[in-house]
Amino acid sequence: MIPTPIQSALAALRDHQVPVLLLGGQASILYGGAEFSRDLDLLLAATPTTVPRLEAALADLEAELIAVPPLDLAMLARGHAVHYRCGRMDVRGLRLDIMTRPPRLIDVEGAWRRAVDFDLAGLQVPVVALEDLILTKKTQRDKDWAIIGTLVRADMVRHGTVGPERRRLWFREAREADDLVALAAAFPVDARAASVDRPLLESAMAGDRAALELALAEEQIKGKQADRDYWAPLRAELEQIRHDYRRGRAGGE
Repeated sequence: MIPTPIQSALAALRDHQVPVLLLGGQASILYGGAEFSRDLDLLLAATPTTVPRLEAALADLEAELIAVPPLDLAMLARGHAVHYRCGRMDVRGLRLDIMTRPPRLIDVEGAWRRAVDFDLAGLQVPVVALEDLILTKKTQRDKDWAIIGTLVRADMVRHGTVGPERRRLWFREAREADDLVALAAAFPVDARAASVDRPLLESAMAGDRAALELALAEEQIKGKQADRDYWAPLRAELEQIRHDYRRGRAGGE
């Protein structure tokens, strides 16, 4: 079987011993949240050997930086991402988006402990745990919130009989009113406990779908605003970096 560009890029990173976890759309596909993506979103471990190994892998992939900032651990530590486009024939056009501190993923060290290995046509790929992937999907885009609902539903189908910890994840993150009403009916004790942190579960326990759908919409609006607030200072800083870069290029001409 001919490897896909995703498999080839991940294999190159593995061969150069670059410590990464898979994020984004490709991770969503593996967890059952169908999503087409030509990008490869990666969580990079911020270690002293990270940058030279990554640079070697990028050279192997004939990848070029396509936006500021440049590859710099200090910039990555502030929450920025670096963006590359691969040029090697088998991965041509594939975009790599690399971060060391994804938005909303506060416990980055814990994300490495919780990571799950997936088999991708014989290639073992470390992927962020479902709960961490969901946190990164709470963006300003409606489609990402819909994917959260799909991911939780797929997990519910995959794990019909689970312990209370998994059920807490479902009660905390499910986005569909029908799913929450069904969960509340099946696990009333868990629903009551989870409602302390997510009051909309009161409507789920009462079977009030109209109130529940309204509360879910309000929750999404708040989540989108939180994402705007998170990115505002980073976008301002990035714009300054672009300005300085353009000015530096102009001055060198």
